[in-house]
Amino acid sequence: MTLPFKELVETVRQCRLCEASLPFGPRPVLQVDPRAKILIVGQAPGRRVHESGVPFDDPSGDRLREWLGISRETFYDPTRIALLPMGFCYPGTGKSGDLPPRPECAPAWRVQLLEGLKHIELTLVIGQYAQKWHLPTMHKNLTETVRAWQEYDEGLFPLPHPSPRNNIWLKKNPWFAESLLPGLKRKVSDVLASCNQRPRAPRGVC
Repeated sequence: MTLPFKELVETVRQCRLCEASLPFGPRPVLQVDPRAKILIVGQAPGRRVHESGVPFDDPSGDRLREWLGISRETFYDPTRIALLPMGFCYPGTGKSGDLPPRPECAPAWRVQLLEGLKHIELTLVIGQYAQKWHLPTMHKNLTETVRAWQEYDEGLFPLPHPSPRNNIWLKKNPWFAESLLPGLKRKVSDVLASCNQRPRAPRGVC
């Protein structure tokens, strides 16, 4: 049985599917509204986001908002932007950083949630786990996939993770800031402008 969207989201927020595998316990973190125009697909919450319950409430989020050219207010307006990571709970830390998203999450919830987001015009796909799910094809590695951003449908943008851990990658790949980011900002601005042109009744609703 398909749940109404609001009920589905509340069910996801109460999910305990992989509780036994989460070192800090379950706390699903997502931001969704059926009116959203932009979908941002991340990997999984980090420790700081797990503690606050606010997606991208960390230095990665600061950098991502800079990449997009938008304010925190716009970023956290669910009627404009949906934040739907591949895993909704913090998976814990391994030898080289945070562990991958839990594999149980996407098969259980992702298709149902995406079906409820009927007005998405732009999907930003961050990192290899998100790209494997959302992109029709991938290149030999993340760098080449992101470099080929113009090959994808105009409604899809592959991105590296905005984590400070990727500072070296950004320095090695200056084309990212020089060519991709200007195109990304233009696309984000265009989509949000179409939202702003509509009469705004309740505050924050497009």
